[in-house]
Amino acid sequence: MNYIGSKLSLLEFLDESINKVADKNCRVFGDLFAGTGAVGAYFKKKGYSIIANDIQYYSYVLNQQYVGNHEVLEFSGLEKELPGLKEIKHEDKKDFVCNYLSSIKGIKGFVYKNYCFGGSKKKEFQRQYFSDENGTRCDAIRQKIEVWKNDKKINVNEYYFLLSSLLESIDKHANTASVYGAFLKQLKKSASKSFTLKPAELILNDQEHKVFNEDINKLIKNVKGDILYLDPPYNQRQYSTNYHLLETIAKYDNPKVYGKTGLRNYEKQKSLYCSRGQVKKAFQDLITNARFKYIFLSYNNEGLMSHEDIKEVMSKRGKYGYFTKKYNRFKADKDANRVHTANKTLEYLHYVICK
Repeated sequence: MNYIGSKLSLLEFLDESINKVADKNCRVFGDLFAGTGAVGAYFKKKGYSIIANDIQYYSYVLNQQYVGNHEVLEFSGLEKELPGLKEIKHEDKKDFVCNYLSSIKGIKGFVYKNYCFGGSKKKEFQRQYFSDENGTRCDAIRQKIEVWKNDKKINVNEYYFLLSSLLESIDKHANTASVYGAFLKQLKKSASKSFTLKPAELILNDQEHKVFNEDINKLIKNVKGDILYLDPPYNQRQYSTNYHLLETIAKYDNPKVYGKTGLRNYEKQKSLYCSRGQVKKAFQDLITNARFKYIFLSYNNEGLMSHEDIKEVMSKRGKYGYFTKKYNRFKADKDANRVHTANKTLEYLHYVICK
């Protein structure tokens, strides 16, 4: 998933930097602005017990899959409905289920009616986030997953696996430049292709993990561990508006949508870390209440907080320092002819060894 602020390209830098600071006895890793779960999943593979959190529900779904799920998925409750599933090897059952869902007939549901041209053409705003075919197939798969859950044919782990697989698969065929703040007037090549449900990666291990869907400043008082990694928004761009359609597919709650882009209400998901006037106070509250031995903060040189602000706040907890690395700027409109002031930005990994 092409995600704003994704740390996929910086994982080795984070790992190497953290290892230079943290001792070898650390076991619990907190990733509390988790996004798509890339960092939590990486350190899960390293053997840590992960605490993941994000205020966005679609992010919670992804983290339940990549962090929370750590055992083989059996799908035994679907054996009567899906002939042949019982004979499939355990490790292949998830692929079998995804292939079945990819084959079901499309339905003109909420996604089609509000975010595809065929469904919205007679409404005040015509939208084309997905092709008509992919919109109906997304609706059919999403509804089937919910029916299976309500009928107790799949358990909670299987539910989040299937939802994550749908979110990632449909996102690859979205008719956008990258984020859902706008759609393209004409269907681009990838959006024109029929999507299939590709199974999300399942990371198996013997650790227990915790995943939350809460305001981080409230959650921080109720969790503790060894390493806390923070990757808050850097600017005034709210994730809830840029990924509103993934939120709606994840919740499938038929929300009232408005405007040209079909936004859902996001008042309860607005982040203080996107507000120039409130970010430092929120950050200070977070760092003060964090019960971890080591705190690491990813932030770039164009963020709302200055280097001095961050140093001032983190230094109050102990020995402060930082690492830096240049990396390519995220461009939501990378296919458009837009001039950016710089192609690279400087990533800081601030840290404090708490007293």
